[in-house]
Parts: sequence; C-alpha cells; structure tokens
Amino acid sequence: MTGQRILVVDDELHIRRLLHGTLTRAAYEVIEAKTGREALALAASAHPDAILLDLGLPDRDGLELVPILLRQAKVPLLVISAREATDDKVAALDLGADDYVTKPFDGEELLARLRAALRSKVSAHGSEPIVSAGDLRIDLTNRIVTKGGTELHLTRKEFDVLGQLAMAPGRVVTHTRILAQAWPLETDRRIEYLRIVVRNLRQKLESDPASPKLIVNELGIGYRLMADA
Repeated sequence: MTGQRILVVDDELHIRRLLHGTLTRAAYEVIEAKTGREALALAASAHPDAILLDLGLPDRDGLELVPILLRQAKVPLLVISAREATDDKVAALDLGADDYVTKPFDGEELLARLRAALRSKVSAHGSEPIVSAGDLRIDLTNRIVTKGGTELHLTRKEFDVLGQLAMAPGRVVTHTRILAQAWPLETDRRIEYLRIVVRNLRQKLESDPASPKLIVNELGIGYRLMADA
C-alpha cells in the first residue's frame, strides 16, 4: 500500500501524539505542524492527501487558514477543535472544510470521517473508487494497486500519475494536466519527467512493456488507461 499522507496541524503535543498513533495504526503517513506558518509551508511542499486542522493556533486563527490551505493543497480538510459553538462549525464548513470534529474525539469515528472525506474527493472527479483494467485493480481511495490479486509497490509519484489516468478511465488525459497534478510545484514541468514515470509504470503493470495494452499513448496529446467498461 502507498500510504496516504495526512498533515496534522495542532499546537498541543498530546493531541499530535494521539492523532499520530491513531493515523499510523490505520496505515497513514503523518506529518505535523504546530503553527499556521508551518502548516502553510507543509501544505505547499509536502503534498498531503488530507489535512486535520485545529482552530486555536498560536500565530493565527485556524478559520483564516481554511481557504488558504484549500487553495494550496486542494485536498480534504477536516477541522478538529475544542470549539463547540455552532457559529464556528458553520463558518468552517462554509469556508470549505469537509467536516468538523470536536475534541475530545473518538479515534475510530475520526478515521471513518477521514475515509469518507477521501472517498468524496474521488467521487468529485466523476470516477469510481476502484477501477479495473483486465487483472489490474486500482483502489483510488486507499491507494492500493493489485495485479492478478498480488499487491504491487508503486512509488508515490507513480501512483499520482496512474491515479490521474484512473480518474478518467478510457479517456485521454493530456500531458499538461498530468504534469500539473503530479508536479504541482515545478515551474519547469518537463514531459521527460512524465515519460520516465510512465515507463516505470509499464514495467510494473504491463504483460509486455514494449507493447503496452493498459497505458497507451495518444501521440502528442497524452495517455489513456484502457480500463474495463
């Protein structure tokens, strides 16, 4: 499994430790920020798959950060806060948060809400959470790829590229779109980067990488994943 990366933003050490334990036991990768400044830096540089945000940060109010983080990372964001006022909850959700969890929280409930938010992200792209292409199965929600029932190890970048194709099964995805999504911080998005990753994917996924049947070229345009109907 290619673990999804969760950015935890909270200035309280015991909460970060609690969330770290809960998330790592569920096979997530955890990165942590104690301040709004750190959160913004990590959202831009570490490519999280979701953000768990406390509102009571020492350098700025978390509500101010919600729209900024969403613009930077474009991922599900769950507020985790001791604030129980309805106004705070409505404000966070109106600003774009996917959910609002009050402290103290139940770990299993939090994980369920996180999974739901990640599933919603996949559904928003108009694709099924699991895409099949012959004996290949791509679980977009859990970032698991199997071939003939055997789980394959993909690098994070390989899954990012494959995921873009799987979200549009059978349709052409342009080089520009894949590069923008998989290399969001690169100003010089060279197609050579993409070609290397696709070549590696074919080595892992195709029965005959020299004559690919799953990931096919659309000359000068992009790639297409030949998924099942």
